[in-house]
Amino acid sequence: MVVLDVDRVLELVPKTSLAAWTGSLWEEKFKMTTCLVVDDSGVIRKIARRILEQMDFQVVEAEDGEKALELCKRGMPDAILLDWNMPVMDGYEFLGHLRRMPGGDAPRVVFCTTENDVAHIASALAAGANEYIMKPFDKDIVAAKFQEVGLVAVPV
Repeated sequence: MVVLDVDRVLELVPKTSLAAWTGSLWEEKFKMTTCLVVDDSGVIRKIARRILEQMDFQVVEAEDGEKALELCKRGMPDAILLDWNMPVMDGYEFLGHLRRMPGGDAPRVVFCTTENDVAHIASALAAGANEYIMKPFDKDIVAAKFQEVGLVAVPV
């Protein structure tokens, strides 16, 4: 299992593609898709990491939107599992910044939050989220949403 700490990554990674930093050999050999998990809860990040690694994603973590933006500036992930309510920069503000960045339209963003009213869901989708899931979540829910946005193949 590869564990990447956002602060250590920001120290070590030159301003190049995150995929390049993780190693083109790694990418070629394992064809892993990168998912950035952005949540201020270490427990949620740990659960998401376990689920996503079981789905063959390489996982990078950030505890707030500001740190997530720094990672995205170094290289866009393929997917972002994004919490709404976080300190420093919330998920909604992060999403606005992300979508305005060069290449920021590429990652598939799935909001993952406790905010369940229709207004929040509509706001997230209007801001550029591709999907929306509620906490608590499990592997089946994440897999279904990632299938809907084209990140994982639909089982035959």
